[in-house]
Amino acid sequence: MRHRNLLLLGTPIVLPPGKPVALILRQAVASGQKLWHPPVMPHRLTYSGRPLDRAALNRQDAAWLQAHLGAPNLRLLAVWQDQSLITANAGDTDPEPAFISGDAAREMIASAAHYSAPMFLGLQGSIPIFAIDLSALTESDAATLVATAGGVSANFVDIRSVGGLMPQQDGSILAYARGLSYWHRRHEFCGACGWVTTSKHGGHVRHCTNPGCGIEHFPRTDPAVIMLVTATFDSEPHCLLGRQASWAPGMYSSLAGFVEPGESLETAVAREVMEEAAIDITDVEYRASQPWPFPSSLMLGFRARATTFDIDVGNDELEEAQWFSLSEICDLSAADRDDRRLSRRDSIARWLIEDWMHDALNA
Repeated sequence: MRHRNLLLLGTPIVLPPGKPVALILRQAVASGQKLWHPPVMPHRLTYSGRPLDRAALNRQDAAWLQAHLGAPNLRLLAVWQDQSLITANAGDTDPEPAFISGDAAREMIASAAHYSAPMFLGLQGSIPIFAIDLSALTESDAATLVATAGGVSANFVDIRSVGGLMPQQDGSILAYARGLSYWHRRHEFCGACGWVTTSKHGGHVRHCTNPGCGIEHFPRTDPAVIMLVTATFDSEPHCLLGRQASWAPGMYSSLAGFVEPGESLETAVAREVMEEAAIDITDVEYRASQPWPFPSSLMLGFRARATTFDIDVGNDELEEAQWFSLSEICDLSAADRDDRRLSRRDSIARWLIEDWMHDALNA
């Protein structure tokens, strides 16, 4: 939310330089005025776009795939150890995927053929997009291959460091390539019999080569619930945020956890909140989802209402959890403080917080 979009009863607020938005909110609420800003979502969900036609039926056809590998407009993404090949414009302000095109892409695929099969990601219009995993190489050898066979000048980078700066479709494609590459590296052998598996259907199936087994393995995504728990007390809306000891100092986020076998999503939300903060909840409401291939999760976002308020994090999962008032969240959304900050802007954790902030300001 941008401060300049805040309005009181349709009249723009004048924001004096340096005056905290939380103070403005408190003064507005105290005077009985309602807050409003344009009814749009607070920001896009990074990695969640639909930039490609995955052509799920066509990719089962080996001849169709081979024809697209030979296409003049072929484009290839390289992945190395869960890092993506990224280039940047002058000033390093506009990171972009470093696509390798045409004959250079085919040369790279041929060079990597003995340790990595190309993965078909989809069609961007008429352009076939593939990915190749160079993780079998050292970082210096992968960089040399990219520079010589690929003919591009770029670096392997964790996309979480740049995903929020990219157009949504670029971040989505890179996350897709990273997630598929990770799955391949961890399924080189059959989980049922231990024999070698081979890539099929453009990298979307791994087939066990044991004649007595022959199981087909498909990419897996681990479902995880992430939830913003809310409550109203002391005449102001609040939300519950927690932090783990391993996080950056002062960073707080929505609560989250993996779904267990035999458990519905709503039950998982309630269980995780109780386990992490000893808070009872009700009114569990689905809000949005986000692929999170770090390494292989699908984040399912919810909002819930607390029916108890005393927090107890125990000594297991969280270092700390706190109730944050709406005015505090508005300030932290605008700018980090030295001692407190919200979760990263490319995450659904941050999106859930600002989605609730938007709704609370418009209530």
